[in-house]
Amino acid sequence: KFAHLRLACQTEPKPCYVSKLWWCGITLLGLGEVGNFTAYGFAPIALVAPLGCVSVIGSAFISVFFLKKTMRAADILGGTLSVTGTYLLVTFAPNVPQELTARRVQNYLVSWPFLVYLILEIIIFCILLYFYKRKAVKHIVVLLMMVALLASLTVIAVKAVASMITLSTKGKMQLAYPVFYIMIVLMATSCAFQAKFLNQAMQLYEATAVVPINFAFFTTSAIISGVIFYREFQSAALLSVFMFLFGCLLSFLGVFVIARNKKEEQLQIPFIDYGHIPGK
Repeated sequence: KFAHLRLACQTEPKPCYVSKLWWCGITLLGLGEVGNFTAYGFAPIALVAPLGCVSVIGSAFISVFFLKKTMRAADILGGTLSVTGTYLLVTFAPNVPQELTARRVQNYLVSWPFLVYLILEIIIFCILLYFYKRKAVKHIVVLLMMVALLASLTVIAVKAVASMITLSTKGKMQLAYPVFYIMIVLMATSCAFQAKFLNQAMQLYEATAVVPINFAFFTTSAIISGVIFYREFQSAALLSVFMFLFGCLLSFLGVFVIARNKKEEQLQIPFIDYGHIPGK
């Protein structure tokens, strides 16, 4: 964002890829995603997914220093709620150490709870896709629900791939099993279609609406998929489950408070209005 604002202020517009600052930002973003991917190999989905609220808090506070935004009371309140929720998430997240071998992933894939969940997800996705394609319903909830349904498959595949790579680096080779490559294909395909629908939502709606709703939907779908596929809360105490869900609720609320009533910044880009050209 900082690089784009700098380029927009120049007298001669230049593409973003000529900016060293832009490349620095892209590199940092890539490193962050690598870290996020790696985390799925070491921690439960139910813990990794909700911690995405940290990026929203970080964006709100870093923008004050880099983009000269004003710090609002809502940012402080939202950050406090999200930090409290994050503390509860880390404290009460399921701690079920399991070695995700390729054979175990295969067994999870053919288990009846996951098959029922997959069938229901496909039915709901097809209904939403019908309204999106045939009825031209492009409501933000419809678009982000499709993103969330795809995201649940993405996090399942990401955790499986990250875990199998981690085990392989420790000497327990898992890359020879076909399920590893099936998961890679599932991960890439679901990511590509997620990007399509998320991009559509960003085109039609303000980012201040898309970011919190997408975070809430994505986190919920990721937790559900982790519970059903990897059985992450199988032996958890009722109090731990309740406190974990309360932490999720606080994180959601914090993200909504931070994003609420933020105005989108419109760059003043000169253009020619064809309606005012003589003879047109």
